[in-house]
Amino acid sequence: MEHQQEETSNIPHVLIFPLPLQSTINSMLQLAELLCLAGLKVTFLNTNHNQQRLLRHSNVQSRFEQYPSFRFLTISDGLPEDHPRSVEQFGDIISSLQTVAEPFLKEMLSDVVEEPVTCVIPDGLFYYAVDIGNEKGVPVITFDTISPSCLWVYLCLPKLIEAGILPFKGNELDALVTHIPPMEGLLRRRDLPHFCHLDDYKTDLNSQAVFKEIERIPKAHGLILNSFEDLDGSFLSCIRSSFPKTYAIGPLHFHLETRFAAKPTSLLSSSNSLWEEDHTSIKWLDAQSMGSVIYVSFGSLAVVSRKEILEFWHGLMNSKVKFLWVMRPNMLKGVESHDQFMKELVEGCKGTGYIVSWAPQKIVLAHPSVGGFLTHSGWNSTLESVTEGKPMICWPQYVDQRVTSRLVNEFWNIGWT
Repeated sequence: MEHQQEETSNIPHVLIFPLPLQSTINSMLQLAELLCLAGLKVTFLNTNHNQQRLLRHSNVQSRFEQYPSFRFLTISDGLPEDHPRSVEQFGDIISSLQTVAEPFLKEMLSDVVEEPVTCVIPDGLFYYAVDIGNEKGVPVITFDTISPSCLWVYLCLPKLIEAGILPFKGNELDALVTHIPPMEGLLRRRDLPHFCHLDDYKTDLNSQAVFKEIERIPKAHGLILNSFEDLDGSFLSCIRSSFPKTYAIGPLHFHLETRFAAKPTSLLSSSNSLWEEDHTSIKWLDAQSMGSVIYVSFGSLAVVSRKEILEFWHGLMNSKVKFLWVMRPNMLKGVESHDQFMKELVEGCKGTGYIVSWAPQKIVLAHPSVGGFLTHSGWNSTLESVTEGKPMICWPQYVDQRVTSRLVNEFWNIGWT
């Protein structure tokens, strides 16, 4: 008995701490499951708000029950329950979460806890986790869930400032950006983060977060990225020139699917979604011919105006191509009579399109009826599309999406933007 306890105590205990976003929670749950399959203890730290949504709309609890060394742990994000948590309030969420997470992490990494943490894997934006880990003598391996190419752009920003290129002057948004190999002659000013265009970029919250993040990377014990050499080898080499302990461990979703290939229902039954997936979309796809459908989804964050929605809707209808469109309930901005507007869209596209509030995206992209993907170029969506061999039409919005969409079009030649 004592021998068994000693063996158990020698198993590494990993604490995973994702950003409170659908995309990062998804990636980090995939990593958590792979670590469980490798026999490690894993604690997944989630906010109360997102954990409730996750349990409500996914089978994550029953799925992880097969791993006795896994547990969920939750903390408050520091905001009242009725506080909006859309992309416009993301700065509020991150700053309020930090006030709760810092003391919590210090306690978790102390010697007094029953099961001491031996490694922390936080999202790269949680820069303070690196400081706390170093203070407590616990290794921290940061996980940047953005694309390696965008991370490399971030790492090059100090060079652009030193060269006097940033902040950008004037309105020449299509001017090419230098000092970012191997993307010189490829990236335009419009592809870089919005704060690169601000004279007072140092006071911008997003700018501050990015610079704190890249300052901490060399202080961490390692950096992991959800990508692979054949896709991002040139950018990974650039990152490793500064940070040798950089590991490409993706595509995470594909590794899991490969592990569970012998279980034909695993893909259908697996979900890490904060939104309720509408599986009637798969039945609709089953009735369509091979490669005839374009899948439309702008991810879990994008907010779109009525005018933009109607432009896409008319474009899709006029194309005469069948389409499956994900339209989240909180995606529309400035739309009065939301339910009536949605009803008109749904009724107007019968026979050509199918609109759902959320779809099981991995299953959709793997479906033979889907021939292309109109996407926001989020990194998870891009990887899922690449692994299924589906060409993309890109409409980027935030963070790494503009850089990624540029590469899809001009570097990898697997889509259009």
